[in-house]
Amino acid sequence: MGHRFDERGLCAGHPAGAPRTRGTRREIRPTGQERTFGVDELIVSKTDPRGVITYANDVFLRVSGYEMDEVVGRPHNLIRHPDMPRAVFQLLWDTLSSGRELFAYINNLAQDGAHYWVLAHVTPSYGPGGRVIGYHSNRRRPSPRAVQQLQPLYTRLLAEERRHQNAKAAVAVSSQLLTDLVAEQATSYDELIWAIMNREES
Repeated sequence: MGHRFDERGLCAGHPAGAPRTRGTRREIRPTGQERTFGVDELIVSKTDPRGVITYANDVFLRVSGYEMDEVVGRPHNLIRHPDMPRAVFQLLWDTLSSGRELFAYINNLAQDGAHYWVLAHVTPSYGPGGRVIGYHSNRRRPSPRAVQQLQPLYTRLLAEERRHQNAKAAVAVSSQLLTDLVAEQATSYDELIWAIMNREES
């Protein structure tokens, strides 16, 4: 069974003794201004098993507009853009919880309200005995053509989610819609993303 999110965007059902994250997610209003970064640069971050940031590199900090002490100890949804469908993040957590990596196109929100698209590669990090101790994400600048191909899919998912007041129901319905829409083009989200990457990112 995959992870589910609580109202803070953290994985539900984490151990009661787990350390709490500090602060709350301040609402940031998107400005519509797009930001980008170098084609040879990588945005790198690491989280614990609940998705709480433990490390961010200098590119992460520069593009997102945060200082290191503003992100470490905070949930990674700190940079989640409200126009990103929750179903994509549910798929991300379900994939990672099964021990598999995932590539995904993600729209992130900077501290000043600007947005920036990334092609994310997220993998589990393992400790002694093969236990998952966190997650590692490398993100590079995506091709604008690739983003344009994904946006209609994300727009439909987001519209479906906004029809439901209950977040759990919204994610469930949107996740099924994601499966159905992807099936029209590929056998899985992974295959769809790989096809777009092969066409547009080479």
